[in-house]
Amino acid sequence: MDDRVELGVELLANLEHAELSLAEAVDRIETVTSDPAVTREILETAERRGVIDREGDTVVPTTGDYVSFEGGDVVSREGEFTCQRCGAGITTGYFIEFDAGEHGPFGSSCIRKVTGRED
Repeated sequence: MDDRVELGVELLANLEHAELSLAEAVDRIETVTSDPAVTREILETAERRGVIDREGDTVVPTTGDYVSFEGGDVVSREGEFTCQRCGAGITTGYFIEFDAGEHGPFGSSCIRKVTGRED
Protein backbone atom coordinates (compact mmCIF):
# COMPACT_ATOMS: atom_id res chain seq x y z
CA MET A 1 0.00 0.00 0.00
CA ASP A 2 1.11 3.55 -0.74
CA ASP A 3 2.99 5.14 2.21
CA ARG A 4 0.90 8.27 1.71
CA VAL A 5 -2.23 6.25 2.46
CA GLU A 6 -0.79 4.95 5.74
CA LEU A 7 0.41 8.42 6.70
CA GLY A 8 -2.98 9.94 5.85
CA VAL A 9 -4.87 7.31 7.84
CA GLU A 10 -2.61 7.92 10.86
CA LEU A 11 -3.17 11.67 10.53
CA LEU A 12 -6.96 11.18 10.55
CA ALA A 13 -6.67 8.81 13.51
CA ASN A 14 -4.92 11.51 15.55
CA LEU A 15 -7.12 14.55 14.88
CA GLU A 16 -8.36 16.45 17.93
CA HIS A 17 -11.78 17.16 16.51
CA ALA A 18 -15.13 15.83 17.69
CA GLU A 19 -16.10 16.15 14.04
CA LEU A 20 -15.09 18.10 10.98
CA SER A 21 -16.45 18.70 7.53
CA LEU A 22 -15.29 16.54 4.65
CA ALA A 23 -13.63 19.68 3.21
CA GLU A 24 -11.69 20.19 6.48
CA ALA A 25 -10.63 16.53 6.48
CA VAL A 26 -9.45 16.84 2.88
CA ASP A 27 -7.54 20.02 3.87
CA ARG A 28 -5.63 17.93 6.44
CA ILE A 29 -5.07 15.09 3.95
CA GLU A 30 -3.72 17.55 1.39
CA THR A 31 -0.69 17.97 3.67
CA VAL A 32 0.08 14.34 2.71
CA THR A 33 -1.01 14.31 -0.94
CA SER A 34 -2.76 16.44 -3.52
CA ASP A 35 -3.68 13.39 -5.64
CA PRO A 36 -7.50 13.01 -5.56
CA ALA A 37 -7.29 9.23 -6.00
CA VAL A 38 -4.94 8.88 -3.01
CA THR A 39 -7.12 11.26 -0.97
CA ARG A 40 -10.15 9.07 -1.70
CA GLU A 41 -8.15 5.94 -0.82
CA ILE A 42 -7.08 7.51 2.51
CA LEU A 43 -10.69 8.33 3.41
CA GLU A 44 -11.97 4.89 2.35
CA THR A 45 -9.17 3.06 4.18
CA ALA A 46 -9.69 5.13 7.35
CA GLU A 47 -13.42 4.43 7.27
CA ARG A 48 -12.91 0.70 6.59
CA ARG A 49 -10.48 0.44 9.54
CA GLY A 50 -12.88 2.28 11.86
CA VAL A 51 -10.57 5.29 12.26
CA ILE A 52 -13.33 7.66 11.10
CA ASP A 53 -17.08 7.55 10.59
CA ARG A 54 -18.44 9.44 7.61
CA GLU A 55 -21.93 10.84 7.88
CA GLY A 56 -22.68 12.69 4.65
CA ASP A 57 -20.25 15.60 4.50
CA THR A 58 -19.15 15.12 8.13
CA VAL A 59 -16.10 13.17 9.28
CA VAL A 60 -15.97 11.93 12.87
CA PRO A 61 -12.60 10.65 14.18
CA THR A 62 -13.25 7.59 16.38
CA THR A 63 -9.93 6.61 17.94
CA GLY A 64 -9.39 9.33 20.55
CA ASP A 65 -5.64 9.15 19.87
CA TYR A 66 -4.08 12.58 19.79
CA VAL A 67 -0.66 13.86 18.86
CA SER A 68 1.28 14.67 22.03
CA PHE A 69 3.25 17.89 21.73
CA GLU A 70 5.07 17.16 24.99
CA GLY A 71 5.40 13.39 24.65
CA GLY A 72 7.72 13.28 21.67
CA ASP A 73 5.12 12.90 18.89
CA VAL A 74 6.16 16.31 17.57
CA VAL A 75 9.79 17.26 17.06
CA SER A 76 11.17 20.62 15.97
CA ARG A 77 14.23 21.33 13.90
CA GLU A 78 15.93 24.56 12.98
CA GLY A 79 16.73 25.19 9.34
CA GLU A 80 15.21 26.51 6.13
CA PHE A 81 11.87 24.80 5.52
CA THR A 82 8.66 25.30 3.58
CA CYS A 83 5.47 24.62 5.55
CA GLN A 84 3.72 21.53 4.20
CA ARG A 85 0.30 23.13 4.79
CA CYS A 86 0.54 26.80 3.79
CA GLY A 87 3.77 26.97 1.81
CA ALA A 88 5.36 29.70 3.95
CA GLY A 89 9.10 29.79 4.47
CA ILE A 90 9.92 28.85 8.08
CA THR A 91 13.10 28.54 10.12
CA THR A 92 11.65 26.21 12.76
CA GLY A 93 9.98 23.15 11.28
CA TYR A 94 7.63 20.98 13.34
CA PHE A 95 7.36 17.33 12.35
CA ILE A 96 4.82 14.73 13.54
CA GLU A 97 6.34 11.31 14.23
CA PHE A 98 3.87 8.61 13.09
CA ASP A 99 4.49 4.87 12.82
CA ALA A 100 4.11 5.24 9.04
CA GLY A 101 6.77 7.96 8.95
CA GLU A 102 7.51 11.57 9.67
CA HIS A 103 5.02 14.21 8.51
CA GLY A 104 5.97 17.83 8.01
CA PRO A 105 7.49 20.32 8.24
CA PHE A 106 4.84 22.69 9.54
CA GLY A 107 5.01 26.15 11.05
CA SER A 108 3.93 26.71 14.65
CA SER A 109 0.33 27.66 13.82
CA CYS A 110 -0.13 25.14 10.99
CA ILE A 111 0.97 22.20 13.18
CA ARG A 112 -1.86 23.09 15.57
CA LYS A 113 -4.35 23.41 12.73
CA VAL A 114 -3.32 20.15 11.09
CA THR A 115 -3.68 18.20 14.34
CA GLY A 116 -6.90 19.92 15.37
CA ARG A 117 -5.51 21.86 18.32
CA GLU A 118 -7.02 25.00 16.86
CA ASP A 119 -9.32 25.84 13.97
